[in-house]
Amino acid sequence: MTRPAATGRTTVPARPTAPARPTAPARAAALAAVDDIEYGARFLGSLSLHEGRDPALLRHWAATAAGFGAALTPEGTPAPRRIVEREGGLERGLLARYTSRPPTVELYTDSVAAAERLVTAHGWREWFPAGSVRAAALAHESVHERLHHGPGRAALKEALGHTALRLGRLRVLAHVAGADELAAHAYAQSVCGLGRSPLLLSAALAASAAPAREK
Repeated sequence: MTRPAATGRTTVPARPTAPARPTAPARAAALAAVDDIEYGARFLGSLSLHEGRDPALLRHWAATAAGFGAALTPEGTPAPRRIVEREGGLERGLLARYTSRPPTVELYTDSVAAAERLVTAHGWREWFPAGSVRAAALAHESVHERLHHGPGRAALKEALGHTALRLGRLRVLAHVAGADELAAHAYAQSVCGLGRSPLLLSAALAASAAPAREK
């Protein structure tokens, strides 16, 4: 093989061209193309307790939990009695959080504002009317309070039908981690009249945070 003639210069290999980032409309369309039950199944699948589970089972649990939450009535799910507004939700990946001692909902105003901006930027205002992010977050946490203090937790386990132990005719139902979260999302969608589940907003917030983490 003939060597190239010396040039007296050191050539630097060209950097590979980075793939172009999808445009904002393309990102919004890709996020919206995933149905709410699939987002629920993906959420369950992200939990370590469900690692390796059949995707069809996760979709079944997601659909069941969503149906359970959508059927809850506002009369049996009163609004949170104590609400504390604060910032720091974006760092934690939270819109709101329920704590039981004392019963309190922490509402993260920075996350709510970011979600509202994403709704506008992605053209989703028809699904999430102005102010609905805050209302949905509070409705969501009211379900956590209801399931924590009432018989609803057992009813959700019964609906899911996940068996932990069977001895003859005796059947012990297991808790499905994350199912209460999906039920709360479905309730919020129902009572707030949203066109899509708040799970879509969670996915959009996570997607918008990913580029910042890569820097």
